[in-house]
Amino acid sequence: MTDKQDTQDWTGRVGNRAQLGGIETSVIDNGPGRGCRIAWVDTGSGLRYKVVLDRAADIADAFYNAHSLAWMSSAGITAPQAAANIGSEWLYTFAGGLMTTCGLSHIGPPEQDEHGTRGLHGRISNIPAEVESIVQPDIRTGDPDMHITARVRESTVFGPCLELKRTISGRLKEPVIRIEDTVTNCGNTPAAHMFLYHCNFGWPLVDEGTQIIYRGACRSRGLEMDDAVFSSDHDYRTCTGPLSSHRGGGEAAGFIQPEPEKDGLCRAGLIHAELGLAVRMTFPAEQLPCLTNWQHFGPGEYVCALEPGNAYPVGQGRQREQGELEFIEPEQSRHYSLDIEVLTGHDDIETFRQSMG
Repeated sequence: MTDKQDTQDWTGRVGNRAQLGGIETSVIDNGPGRGCRIAWVDTGSGLRYKVVLDRAADIADAFYNAHSLAWMSSAGITAPQAAANIGSEWLYTFAGGLMTTCGLSHIGPPEQDEHGTRGLHGRISNIPAEVESIVQPDIRTGDPDMHITARVRESTVFGPCLELKRTISGRLKEPVIRIEDTVTNCGNTPAAHMFLYHCNFGWPLVDEGTQIIYRGACRSRGLEMDDAVFSSDHDYRTCTGPLSSHRGGGEAAGFIQPEPEKDGLCRAGLIHAELGLAVRMTFPAEQLPCLTNWQHFGPGEYVCALEPGNAYPVGQGRQREQGELEFIEPEQSRHYSLDIEVLTGHDDIETFRQSMG
């Protein structure tokens, strides 16, 4: 399709919105995800992705034309497991996907202290969302906008009650996903709050030679394998091929302090030069001042993640010890936004690369 055809007014030429794109809801009827409500979003630009409504309205599969963008774990989409908040049980339900929400009160390794027991990355991704609205593009009025709005509540009697209101939106003919989240303390006591977008990219976007793009200083998370990868004598900003050292639990993580541009926004992403394909993430530095790069290049389990958060995934306990744990007062809220955009034009990709230094 030429650029002229792609931007042409569809008036008088299309009678059904589904011919251009939009949102289609359904229910998985087979396998470990049986019963899960999902919504396929087709932007009509080549970008299409699956919102898993029963998993906090996270985003699983994502494609641009023939190319997959997201890494999917061997587990894939599973039904939500409310009890998956003990130790590392979260890993049994972790689909990977383009975006998995971590939090709302804990991100990082499992831990236990006088304030409670917390499993890996918290409960939120195992809680079904309550859908408030689905708005389709309107081809008769020429309105290209579409969105899904849902609420997810993480609560316990005698304890914290945090609610996530999420809107995932886009426009016909634009390869962009916009995520807008508001976390509100609906309880009557201050609530600890940690929040992270676990964005997991996979082949073919991630391959040997793919560049990891961001602006800002990066340091090792501090574990032995982290130190070996995120060091000055290693090119940790270029993806490798599959590594035998990453079989099983082999991995590495670096903590980035992203530098905002003049507009106050941070940008990061991946560029696969040979494919002419890039993904750019944009998020406000004030909301999400921390960025984690997870590299797990195991054979058959090959993923590079970029994870904006209000903290690094070190756990509630460590944040509390350092005096850095954030709290939300009753009836107060925190707002977050993340754009995920596909770039394909040479000029757009080069502009992105050069803007990151």
